[in-house]
Amino acid sequence: VNGLMSEGQGALETEDSAVQDFLQILEEHRKNCERQGKYVEAEIAKNRLDELRQHEENRRREAMRSRQIAERLGVEEAHMLEFQQFNALWDKRMAEFEQKSADLEEAMKERHGSELMEYIRTAQQEPLRKPKFSKELLNLRQIQQTLAKQKDYAEAHKIKLKADNLEAFELEKMRNQHQMRLSNVVEKFKTKQTAEILALRKRVQTGREEQKKQRQLDLERLLQRYQNVKSELESQQNIERIRAEKFMGYHMTAKAPSQQGASRQGSSASLGGDGS
Repeated sequence: VNGLMSEGQGALETEDSAVQDFLQILEEHRKNCERQGKYVEAEIAKNRLDELRQHEENRRREAMRSRQIAERLGVEEAHMLEFQQFNALWDKRMAEFEQKSADLEEAMKERHGSELMEYIRTAQQEPLRKPKFSKELLNLRQIQQTLAKQKDYAEAHKIKLKADNLEAFELEKMRNQHQMRLSNVVEKFKTKQTAEILALRKRVQTGREEQKKQRQLDLERLLQRYQNVKSELESQQNIERIRAEKFMGYHMTAKAPSQQGASRQGSSASLGGDGS
């Protein structure tokens, strides 16, 4: 803001200096005409001075108004540029966050897949537990052996077939139970991995919300900074307008009495001359 103000004032002061030099020359000409009694030429110079001063006052007002409009537009343009850069920066930052989050989840899924395959392979290599047969089957085997010792092979064969069928049934049941245990263990492992994925997504969502809050805070600071700059510029421009009006009013009123005084002196001289 100060840079804009000082730059505009510098250009205005340079131009004012040239105008004031010309007005000073014209004022000296008016005084010379007055001293030499060339009152018609002095009147022309006086009127020309009044016109030029009024024109200069209008020109200064218009120049100051145009410059102040340019200063306000400059602040607006700077703010819009900063706002665009702000959005571009935050859009990029949030896009990078989303990409990194997606990469983390993808890496975790790949790791989970490898760990799950290794876990299943290890679980499948676990040997079956030593079979624990039922009392009924053990009793049948005992009867089978007893009949065989008694050389009752026909009856022993019947009992053996019955025992073999029961043993096959119990072994199949044991294998099914073993497979069920493996499935349960694998499901528990999958559940653990799912919980890990959900925990990661929760952390990502927390980070996402924090970024949104930070972006909003930064935006509020940016807008407040813009309002502060805008208010400061308006205040300085108001002060400049007030000072300019006082300055121009002072010069206008300062010139008028001197000219009126000179006219009165001229009139008195004329009357004195007539009296003599």
